[in-house]
Amino acid sequence: MGNTLLAIEIVEDRTPQSTCDKGYLTLKRLTVRNRYGDGSTSEPYPCDVLKRPGSDAVVAVLYEIDANGRIQVLMREAPRVPIYLRKDSSFVHPDPREYLTILEVVAGMVEPSDPAGLPGLQKRAAAEAEEEAGAKVPAQHFQMLGGETFASPGTGDEKLYFTVAPTKLNHAHGGDGDGSIMEEWGQILKMELGEALRRTRTGEIPDMKTEVALLRLADHLGYIPQLGCFASDLPTQVASKYDRLGVDADTNNG
Repeated sequence: MGNTLLAIEIVEDRTPQSTCDKGYLTLKRLTVRNRYGDGSTSEPYPCDVLKRPGSDAVVAVLYEIDANGRIQVLMREAPRVPIYLRKDSSFVHPDPREYLTILEVVAGMVEPSDPAGLPGLQKRAAAEAEEEAGAKVPAQHFQMLGGETFASPGTGDEKLYFTVAPTKLNHAHGGDGDGSIMEEWGQILKMELGEALRRTRTGEIPDMKTEVALLRLADHLGYIPQLGCFASDLPTQVASKYDRLGVDADTNNG
């Protein structure tokens, strides 16, 4: 997008007029107790559960291996209002910078209309790749990238499913988003996998799902970012000790 994003302004704070069961995000304020094997129970205690529609999300990692054998990944830069507004709050560890935008891999919420199981996750990954990156990737090209994870199990029930697909990144032109104003500004860029991982560790890319996704991509391809090479490039005795941590070992580096 050509226009420059300068800031995000709060037009109205609707919090005082809202209840926790209304809005895109809802909050259940529960009193729960633990039940134990000997028949006893704990004292009741409060527990808040943050929810949003569907609660499940798909991460779509788009990559290609260039002519020099380097792994390029597609990243999307966009504003994230909750992170940006940290600048107006007090924290024990103040932020060293203002997060007007952050870099992330492509991701999006599973829709109620998506089919169940793997076909639904593949369909959603393909839809998000087109919406957020303008990349047209057939749904069946997406593979699962390890098992699912919970985003923040202490506060919400959102689950992330990681997928991956090789993509002609030069054909990605930037998507139009999902039609919401929240997604009307964004841009895409390619980044070498090792550099992207370095930036997750330095905090330049402060998104946990992106770091997990990139590490899983490296494992998926048998790539060792610290050495800048594939496991197949190592001496045979060393390569034989390489373990892809349960990710499909029949994926090759081509």
